[in-house]
Amino acid sequence: MSLIVYLIILFITGLIVGALARLFLPGRDPMGILETAAVGIAGSFIAGLIALAIFHKRGGGGIILSIICAMGLVWLIRRSRERNAGPRRGGFVGRR
Repeated sequence: MSLIVYLIILFITGLIVGALARLFLPGRDPMGILETAAVGIAGSFIAGLIALAIFHKRGGGGIILSIICAMGLVWLIRRSRERNAGPRRGGFVGRR
């Protein structure tokens, strides 16, 4: 299998895992397609590390653990964006 085919499969798998993580975690999170795929790939990687550390399994973490890890990443991204947005003010703020 060539490197290009591997990267395409990695992107599609990450996109599916990231989309499912966003779907299962209620709330609004404005992410693009590349961010969703990156969250899915990172979630799958973390799930693989967990499976290796706990279960001594080298085949990967599985789809369920990948989605759970990606959900955690989406939650962290949301919290980070909320914290960086600061307090929201309502109404008109002008000179008197």
